[in-house]
Amino acid sequence: MLVTALAPAGAQDTGLQLYRANCYVCHGENGDTVAGVNFRAEIRRASTDEEVSRIISGGIPGTGMPPTNLTEPQRRALVAYLRSMNASTGGGKAPGDVARGLAIFDGKGGCAGCHRADGRGSHFGPDLSDIGATRKADYLERSILEPNETIAPQNRLVRIVTKQGATVTGRRLNEDTHTIQLIDEKDRLVSVSKSDLREYSLLKTSPMPSYQAKLSAQEVADVVSYLLSLKGSQ
Repeated sequence: MLVTALAPAGAQDTGLQLYRANCYVCHGENGDTVAGVNFRAEIRRASTDEEVSRIISGGIPGTGMPPTNLTEPQRRALVAYLRSMNASTGGGKAPGDVARGLAIFDGKGGCAGCHRADGRGSHFGPDLSDIGATRKADYLERSILEPNETIAPQNRLVRIVTKQGATVTGRRLNEDTHTIQLIDEKDRLVSVSKSDLREYSLLKTSPMPSYQAKLSAQEVADVVSYLLSLKGSQ
């Protein structure tokens, strides 16, 4: 059993970010991809927060666990997140709420300003009306926290500059030998003849911001639950 002390407010959210940056590659989303290690069941080799923190700092000689250069406050936040995975309520992340997720999608998150869902919202970003039927929770969470890691090639924005000097950035809807049609950031359909273009390029980064510092872990879970509920017209 892991013996813990009270963690400062927000520690789990900071810990989640640190986990993703330092632990995710080896331990995976649920802390169970290293043989013999499962953070959701039990943290072996350590019975207190201080012992876990020392392992994070110094690593485990003779194993694949390397030392880190995390500061003491960072280690405390990471331990708080590991503790939340090991919680007696079943471990892992808090369950999300669909209704709260919808409210965040339409309100605080501003998602409807770019995305469409259930017939509402903008056409600028990908339509999410059936995203719950095609994507899993882990992918959706990564899309919210690290959008550049999950952007699909077909969803990359296109930047065009006409010979007259007009610049348009938008999502490509259709393209043939002679023309290209885009949806721009103001949700307008733009159709341009390729013979009128001076520049044409695919953008490598997503226009979607990372919500790591904008939404709490619970709010992310709520949005993911809402997105998973979107199954389209089944």
